[in-house]
Amino acid sequence: MASESEHTVLVTGGAGYIGAHTAKALRERGHNPVVFDNLSSGYRDAVRWGDFIHGDIRDTEAVAEALARTQARHIIHFAGLIEVGRSVSRPDLFWAHNVTGLASVLQAAAKAQVQRVVFSSSAAVYGQAAAGFELDLLSEDNPKAPASPYGDTKLAGEKMIAAYASAFGFSAVALRYFNAAGADPSGLIGEAHQPETHLIPLAIAAALGHGKPLTVFGTDFPTPDGTCLRDYVHVDDLAAAHVAAVELPLAPSAFEAFNIGAGHGASVFEVLAAIEAACGRAPPHSLGARRAGDPASLVADPARANRRLGWTPRCSDLDHIIRTAVAWHKAPAYGATSPQPAGILS
Repeated sequence: MASESEHTVLVTGGAGYIGAHTAKALRERGHNPVVFDNLSSGYRDAVRWGDFIHGDIRDTEAVAEALARTQARHIIHFAGLIEVGRSVSRPDLFWAHNVTGLASVLQAAAKAQVQRVVFSSSAAVYGQAAAGFELDLLSEDNPKAPASPYGDTKLAGEKMIAAYASAFGFSAVALRYFNAAGADPSGLIGEAHQPETHLIPLAIAAALGHGKPLTVFGTDFPTPDGTCLRDYVHVDDLAAAHVAAVELPLAPSAFEAFNIGAGHGASVFEVLAAIEAACGRAPPHSLGARRAGDPASLVADPARANRRLGWTPRCSDLDHIIRTAVAWHKAPAYGATSPQPAGILS
């Protein structure tokens, strides 16, 4: 019979958007999530499943102490910076958090002899290479050519994890997800980035009268309606993929990477139409020129995740994503627009 520590998972950045949903999914699968977060961008009120440890991933001793105290045998590493645009103006911060911070976690993991590290990677590792594939689905074997310092840090992170796994004997999985969206139907947790940079929450805020009108960047792409195609995957499906990555049988020192996406794209205009249907009001927007570096399409081929992880997106149709996101943004439990701080559930 497995000990409790065999089911304990240290979730760095677990007070953030995807981390909070993953902690919930872990608990529902019988694991014991322990959130490790400095709350620089996450929310204490998002930690509703499992224990909480306040700490910074760049403090190797703090991570090592958390692993020793909890006897966690697995780590899911979310903690880091995510704003692509900001990575261009402040690459120093992104390398310090996303690479140096990851190195700190891996040093602690090696010392604690953890069994599995699951890494929050990104489709940003494909970057400019995706532009050469037009409307093709992107597989894990596609060339990697990040178009931003953010993408660079994610690709560097994957390489670092693979090297540490090989040297220190733990197994590791990188999940390259595409566009995380939606919210848990419970309404207890959802997306509350500050500042927000993602299309769906920005468009919902505009439709609800909480945010500024949008600019649609580019209407002349080689797509059915001329706007960019992106692969939107529901955050609950993403959370399920992380649980599957923890449970995947892997040999010591092995490393695998998987695309996590719905496998089909939605255009900007399709997203705006779905939000109009859900809100009863179209998001106010204007049309602008393409942004440099924006590929026409970024859509995952999730076949490897389906085959190896047994993972299939179950709630990533666009209408469900939008409905759950709108419900959250109308009554967020925490964040800048929340009416009242939410209680904490242990």
